[in-house]
Amino acid sequence: MDVRRLRLLLELSRLGSMHEVAAELGTTTSSVSQGIAALARDVGTALVERDGRRVRLTPAGHRLAQHAVAILAAVDAARLDLDPTAEPAGVLRVAGFATAIRRSLLPAIDDLAHTHPRIEVRVHEHEPLEALDLLARDDVDLALTYDYNLAPASWRSDHDVTPLWEVEWGLGVPTKERRAPIAAYSDHDWIVNSRHTADEDVLRTLASMAGFTPRVVHRIDALELVDDLIAAGLGVALLPRGRTSSRGVTVRPLTKPTVRLRAYAATRRGRDRWPPLRAVLERLTHG
Repeated sequence: MDVRRLRLLLELSRLGSMHEVAAELGTTTSSVSQGIAALARDVGTALVERDGRRVRLTPAGHRLAQHAVAILAAVDAARLDLDPTAEPAGVLRVAGFATAIRRSLLPAIDDLAHTHPRIEVRVHEHEPLEALDLLARDDVDLALTYDYNLAPASWRSDHDVTPLWEVEWGLGVPTKERRAPIAAYSDHDWIVNSRHTADEDVLRTLASMAGFTPRVVHRIDALELVDDLIAAGLGVALLPRGRTSSRGVTVRPLTKPTVRLRAYAATRRGRDRWPPLRAVLERLTHG
């Protein structure tokens, strides 16, 4: 059904005269009559009947006019929701890794509560491959993800990807151990991420350059738990520098090459015109 014809029917139910509908909408009586007739053909039943020199709605016409109230309201709401100049409002679903949620998203949510209070952000904690899969299925609107300079991500052609920030990574070892190159840990057990392979790819690249194959024993997602295993002498791992690790763990710098984690905001191409998503992206990139 053409929503313009539905609007004609709704106005006819309100005003009771095609002439008055034409005057209200700035068109001709003939156009109103033709629009109502076309709508009747669309739905397969008569919507108006003669009442002397005037017309009145049939029972079917009255029922459709009642439906038209909700239909036209929904159409108007959809247009407002998609209007890039409108005040941002709606539910925004974000999937991202824990560090980006803490560092970028939570401050953005706090700021938006004051500047755009009609945006509701729903947060899902996921590693990059999981978040990008949710994005591809339209289960989320925004994915906060990462890669490493030594293990760059492969982006889909329908993704728009915005760099957010970078963090240097180093070698997490027990504090009591003396400073040594990565090759000195060739006989140690190693800890890698349980839900993403990028840091293991970086580790194997570094180890290959140093002339050994790492013995990966533990697969842990939470950095705090990685700290605990390192402090207990159960392995070593790549960890972000500048972060407060637990007592007994030191993160030593890596050189030649350095390792950097790179954080990104990923969306489906063209979706950033939606006001709530655009508002969050602007806060993430310029906040």
